[in-house]
Amino acid sequence: MRLLKLVPDNTNIGFVRVRFIAFVITALLTIASLAVVGARGLNMGVDFVGGLMIEAKFQTVPQLDAVRSNIDGLGVGVSSLQQFGDPKTVSIRLPIPESSDEGATNAVVSKVSASLVKQFPGVTFTRYDTVSGKVSEELIQNGVLAVVLAVLGIAIFSWLRYEWQFGVSTFVAIVHDVLMTLGFFALTQLEFDLNIVAAVLTIIGYSINDKMVIDDRIRENMRKYRQMDMKALIDLSVNETLPRTVMTSVTVMLALGALLLFGGHVLRGFAAAMMLGIVVGTYSSVYVSSSLLITLGLEPQRFSAKPKESRPDAERVGPQP
Repeated sequence: MRLLKLVPDNTNIGFVRVRFIAFVITALLTIASLAVVGARGLNMGVDFVGGLMIEAKFQTVPQLDAVRSNIDGLGVGVSSLQQFGDPKTVSIRLPIPESSDEGATNAVVSKVSASLVKQFPGVTFTRYDTVSGKVSEELIQNGVLAVVLAVLGIAIFSWLRYEWQFGVSTFVAIVHDVLMTLGFFALTQLEFDLNIVAAVLTIIGYSINDKMVIDDRIRENMRKYRQMDMKALIDLSVNETLPRTVMTSVTVMLALGALLLFGGHVLRGFAAAMMLGIVVGTYSSVYVSSSLLITLGLEPQRFSAKPKESRPDAERVGPQP
């Protein structure tokens, strides 16, 4: 039976040759992501901003102004609406009732649902969430801390496991992956909640796994081909691991595609973030992280083996002349 090969054997693609173009593209995308996040901000979910979120699904595409006017007339606070998942599904955000117990929250949900059903027959309510302001602040702090510690921990591990150049290149590539994900959510205004934080941490894990495979092959080849030019050595290492990289990315993308299509709108943001992270992480592993080692001055001679020293005569076993 013939094996499926997405990448031919013995590829010889010159990745290092276009490293400066890749560096420019990476810098522009990073700046653009920061600009979009700064200009539009992230559409924070209830997990991070606190409040009450009601998810309503209408029979036909509703007019948001009419829905907003209906809810604001109930005296439950100023509402914030957003179409979520598809045009017929609307996410309704409201402030937490002054009496934040479960009874008061249920009363608000019942009041809103009864009013909407009266004006929009057939509307259904799939879920509602409530998070206090204090809890949301703690979630923001813990989420940011988790991402920062993950990035720093991985960079330090690469530094200690290999050389400092590997740690720096890994840090730059992972920060690029995270910023690309944040820019995507700022641009699309998809809801950014704890599920997306989990997706970002998963992206970091996937990216570092891909980078470690390439870094290991680079270090092996540096010991094997001590006199080879560094550019040729990195191209060789990336080409040798390319079939594994492509096969892993494709299989993960197939699973995420199924999750995106059939996992429901609750998991849609998670699946979208993961799919973007796979593409961006593969790009940064192949074009950014490995090629950056040349700029940082890594040389094969650093791994040259020391010559074996002959044992002194005093340690020889046997009769002395």
